[in-house]
Amino acid sequence: MGIIAWIFIGLLAGLIAKALMPGKDPGGVIITMLIGIAGGLLGGWLGKVIFGVDSIDGFFDLSTWIAAIVGSAILLALYRVITGNRHSHRHA
Repeated sequence: MGIIAWIFIGLLAGLIAKALMPGKDPGGVIITMLIGIAGGLLGGWLGKVIFGVDSIDGFFDLSTWIAAIVGSAILLALYRVITGNRHSHRHA
């Protein structure tokens, strides 16, 4: 798959991860898109490392989308933990 396909998958995976994990995130749409792109790449890598499967077989493969969504959800959760700690320190 080309880089454009990965960007597109990442954007959609970021939106899906955001829908699965609703809440207010500081950063807006741009940050969510970047998290989605990075999460798609992370999910593909984790699929190879942990499960030994090639999770980036093709654009329409379910494993590609699951890996991208899981990776995006992981990064979104980490982002919330990191930014949540910053916000609590500012208001304290």
